[in-house]
This record gives sequence, structure tokens and C-alpha cells, in this order.
Amino acid sequence: MRDKPFSRHGIRFRAGQRIAEAILDYVGQTPPSTEQRRQKPQARARALARKAARQAALTAGSLTLPPGPLGWLTLLPELRSLWKLQTQMVADIAGCYGKTAELEREQMLYCLFHHTDPQAVRDLVAQIGKRLVVQRASRPEVQSVALKIGMHISQRLIGKGISRWIPVFGALGAGAYAYYDTSQVAETAIELFTAVIEVPVEEAPADC
Repeated sequence: MRDKPFSRHGIRFRAGQRIAEAILDYVGQTPPSTEQRRQKPQARARALARKAARQAALTAGSLTLPPGPLGWLTLLPELRSLWKLQTQMVADIAGCYGKTAELEREQMLYCLFHHTDPQAVRDLVAQIGKRLVVQRASRPEVQSVALKIGMHISQRLIGKGISRWIPVFGALGAGAYAYYDTSQVAETAIELFTAVIEVPVEEAPADC
């Protein structure tokens, strides 16, 4: 008996890898922002969040996918568009809090995917009282986190069925999901930049 050309497990793993690669494209460099530090940053941050969420909803009109096990290939370019918009929003929110210099790949990963897969990003930012301590991660560690997130997303796409991840209401449902997803990213970013952020300083090795 010949093997099926595409197994669900194989498709999910390939999808996870492709999604992880796309994620890494957007967390390696922080997009520039023209936002300046505000005396009342939360009001400005929420205005930025609403604007980005509306844009995400409009962009997501093409998220209705064709049937079939490889439908996720059609979704990946749209996910890239969504993440591009969301990374800019996070950068702008950081700017109005005056924390652009503190926004690096760990914080970006945390903001974008904390609501999607909190287990994958839990080691990047730790809460201690009212402080949030950012844990420096090596490139292999960041790649590992991205792959975990990619596999989680691919499982939702393929393991449960694409039609269940994208609401059957078509473009309207896709837009509503993109609005919700972007709003959640904004909430995480506002919470992060409102807190006192600490980044441990790497100590130089002691002389022998």
C-alpha cells in the first residue's frame, strides 16, 4: 500500500517550520517609529491599538481559505501582513511610553504571541511584583520559541481543521478575528510598557 503523499503530521510540521521562519523575519529588527514619549501614554496607546485593529480587520478580508490540506499555504502571506502591522503597532506603543530602546526581539515575541501561546513565551518575560524582568535569549533559544509557536498555530490550522480556525462567516469572520488578535497584542504591549522593565546585565566572565 502506497503512503499518502501528504500526512497530517507531515503537513503540520512543514507548516510549523514555515510559520516559525515567518515569525523570525519580524522579531529580529524593531521597525522604526515616529511616536514620541507622551505624558499620558495609555490614551495614545489605545488610540494606536484601535487604529491598528481596524486596519487588521480590513486586511484580513482575504483570509477565507480554499478547501484542502494545503490551504495553510494561502494563509501564510496574510499572516505575514498581519504580523507586519502588529510589530509596527508594538513599536509605536513602545515609542509613546518612551521605551523604544528597550524593545528587542524578546519583548516583541512576548507581545505578539503571549495571548496565542503563553507557555512558549513564558521564559522570555517574568513578572516579579510590579516589575517585568526580560530574560535575554540566545538565537537558538529564540528559534526554539518561534518553532513552538509555529507548531501551535499549525496545529490549530491543520489538527483541528482550517475551517474551524477561520470562522465560516468568510471575510467578515476573518476580519473579526484579526481585530481581536491585534487588540490582544496591544493589551499585552500596554501592560508590558506600563510596568517597570528590567533587563539583566550580562556579567563578564571572571579572570582565572
